[in-house]
Amino acid sequence: MVGYNVQAAVDAKHHLIVAHEVTNTGHDRDQLSGMAGQAKAAMGLQALDVLADRGYFDGKEVLACEGIGVTPYVPSRSPQAPRPRAASASRTSSTCRRRRLSLPGRETLTRRFTSVEDGMNLYVYWTTKCAGCPLKQQCTSAKERRIKRWEHEAVIDAMRERLDRRPDAMRIRRATVEHPFGTLKAWMGATHFKTRTLDKVRTEMSLHVLAYNLKRVVAMLGPQSLIEAIRA
Repeated sequence: MVGYNVQAAVDAKHHLIVAHEVTNTGHDRDQLSGMAGQAKAAMGLQALDVLADRGYFDGKEVLACEGIGVTPYVPSRSPQAPRPRAASASRTSSTCRRRRLSLPGRETLTRRFTSVEDGMNLYVYWTTKCAGCPLKQQCTSAKERRIKRWEHEAVIDAMRERLDRRPDAMRIRRATVEHPFGTLKAWMGATHFKTRTLDKVRTEMSLHVLAYNLKRVVAMLGPQSLIEAIRA
């Protein structure tokens, strides 16, 4: 991609930018666990809740967060959006019992085989009783409903349940991270970055972040307290 994609992790309490990165990848799907790990290390925490928008949704990244002490809150993509790499079963499937899925029509879908897509194991389920189901027209136009479920789909299910319990999560995300981005863009002007090449842009962005954080700390503590803290 000819351009630069800035990632930032912002502390929800003080609104300081605790971690940032610049890439020239045109999407955010591969950034969740890396940015979360950087933020966790910078803040010196053993565990961290991370709120991100749906552009960061990727099953592998969510799974990676589980392994580094990060609890992610990321909405899955809408049905109209491109299917994320963690191929998820439709929300019409409810429970997974051993090798079976249960549908609203009370029928169970048997796991038939395992396929591999993008390096992930996907379990493929279907039943032979779709033809007589009164919900078939609402469910599928094919001979039977087939559902693919990632082998680690439980981590996605758990995240969806967390989001259901935190209806304010995305509102907090917007109020936390969008303001620093808006402020920095206003400072940088319409042309944004003045330099070119990734290394130079990363340096330029680091200076902007440093200036933002210094002004933020001055606003919170006052200049004298900041000077004393630096001297200490």
